[in-house]
Amino acid sequence: MGRSVTFWFEFASTYSYLSAMRISSAAQARGVAVAWKPFLLGPIFTAQGWDTSPFNIYPAKGRYMWRDMQRICAARGLRFRRPDPFPQNGLKAARLALAAAEQDRIEIFAQAVFRAQFGDGADISAEPVLLDCLHKAGLDAALIERAQSPGIKSALRVQTDAARAAGIFGAPSFTIGTELFWGDDRLEQALDHAAARTI
Repeated sequence: MGRSVTFWFEFASTYSYLSAMRISSAAQARGVAVAWKPFLLGPIFTAQGWDTSPFNIYPAKGRYMWRDMQRICAARGLRFRRPDPFPQNGLKAARLALAAAEQDRIEIFAQAVFRAQFGDGADISAEPVLLDCLHKAGLDAALIERAQSPGIKSALRVQTDAARAAGIFGAPSFTIGTELFWGDDRLEQALDHAAARTI
């Protein structure tokens, strides 16, 4: 098995946006392959007794996060617009991402969704927004139907369960074997760890 990292992301996650826009180039520079894995934080938060994002539960933390996002996006040349409401419902987008993965287009689709949400402030639960993301990713609108299939729905549940079993509690997260790294600020450390593994 070659050097690789599993990138666990949640579409409603602000910091997942940051990682999604840079992980491939950073991984390529280290000779590391990336496996993109969308999952849902909702069930994981519910198990912790939360009914929304911790950035909403703790207002001071939320205020810091939004300002942090403004600074980082400005520094990296990324568009940023705070979506309303927050967090967004990323269920349809996550299912579509799995459908896009069947055509090896998950990365470009996921980036389109993140740009729509955090670059433009769009509602990613709205079908017209998702159709536009499919178009930008070079995917057919018929994937909307595929994303509603029992197989895709089951796959997302299984993937979310796998994230929980791996000890994941937030997004973005990166796993290399049993090693877990959490947060966009740990991306380089995760990739360095993956690159140092013996093939």
